[in-house]
Amino acid sequence: MAEFHYRAIDMAGRERQGRINADDSDAARSALLKQKLFATQIDSAGPRAGTLPSPRGAPLVTGLKRRLNVKQLTLFTRQVATLAQVAPLEETLRTIVRQTEAPHVQLILGRVHAGIVEGRRLSDAMALEPASFPPLYRAMVAAGESAGSLPEILERLADLQERQANVRGKVIAAIAYPAALAVVATVVVIALMIFVVPRVVEHFEDIGQALPLLTRIVIGISAFLAGFWWLLLLGIAAFAFLFNRAMQDEAFRLRFDTRLLRLPFFGRLLRDLHAARLARTLATMVASRLPIIEGLALTTATINNRALRRASEDIVTAIREGGSLSAGLRKSGVFPPLLVYMAAGGESSGRLDLMLERAADYMEREFDTFTATVLSLLEPGVIIVMGGVVAAIVLSILLPILQLDTLAAQ
Repeated sequence: MAEFHYRAIDMAGRERQGRINADDSDAARSALLKQKLFATQIDSAGPRAGTLPSPRGAPLVTGLKRRLNVKQLTLFTRQVATLAQVAPLEETLRTIVRQTEAPHVQLILGRVHAGIVEGRRLSDAMALEPASFPPLYRAMVAAGESAGSLPEILERLADLQERQANVRGKVIAAIAYPAALAVVATVVVIALMIFVVPRVVEHFEDIGQALPLLTRIVIGISAFLAGFWWLLLLGIAAFAFLFNRAMQDEAFRLRFDTRLLRLPFFGRLLRDLHAARLARTLATMVASRLPIIEGLALTTATINNRALRRASEDIVTAIREGGSLSAGLRKSGVFPPLLVYMAAGGESSGRLDLMLERAADYMEREFDTFTATVLSLLEPGVIIVMGGVVAAIVLSILLPILQLDTLAAQ
């Protein structure tokens, strides 16, 4: 027989906690029910203080930062949306908690379930785990609860999260290969400059002739890398530290992010990604009957680019002053004209959610085409640049050899 620590609700609605001896957690729950106590949490009573037993019996340090990742949150949303159509919400959450295998996910969802048992709304229970359930997510859930359409809202939320995860995956896939190729090529070039070039240069020291300019440049760079590589690393670390400090200044961060949006290719990619995400989120909010100002205000805090964040804040201000969404988008000057046009058409026709959804679909397809085109140019570009560097190193070695052959022939 084991000892369990429990939290429960009595018949008067008060929370009780204590310890109980039972064969297992189900037996402990049954024993509490006989005492007219409804258990909200039952954990194995560990021998040491300062630890919180996990649902699988493994100790977990109290205060450890836990949160649901995007995949886990999307799966949970889809499960609740499906099960809530055929079962009460409390039973739905209890079922999901029982079938969850990850201990930290069980703890998080178990706390949400406990909040439901205590009589909280789902959005309020989710607020007990703010790291796992963002404010915008909880606001949409609250709108669904108020409108009596929680399963439909959760379906839209799951679709939104899956689409955003799909876009993030495409971005990572588009950047990963060229980045890995550039890193490998850079390592190869540095290895040539540090280990190969100095050994070859030793044979040119006694030729008594002036070396070609290209050879002298390569020898100088090689000598610097071989003798002062630590200084280069120190300089890179110092630059990274100073840049990080500068980015903490809001004025500098705003100027940097503004220039980032003006970069060819990358700036357009960043702008279109944000526009598609905003359109998709706004479409979900409008369809969920969530006030657009509240949704925009919650979304704005999640935007990392300060120029785009300020533009979103300006849109919120414009709408509060009586303007329309399309007018705010047009005035900001950073969103694609297509989004502005589709938002204006949606407002005039009364189908803003549909037009924003179509705008998001179009911009995501355009993003796929654009990234495929840029990627097809970026990969050979990296190969050509690095091939040119290697060719310059090889040529700097061959030129003195050819020079010696010419002198010998004379």
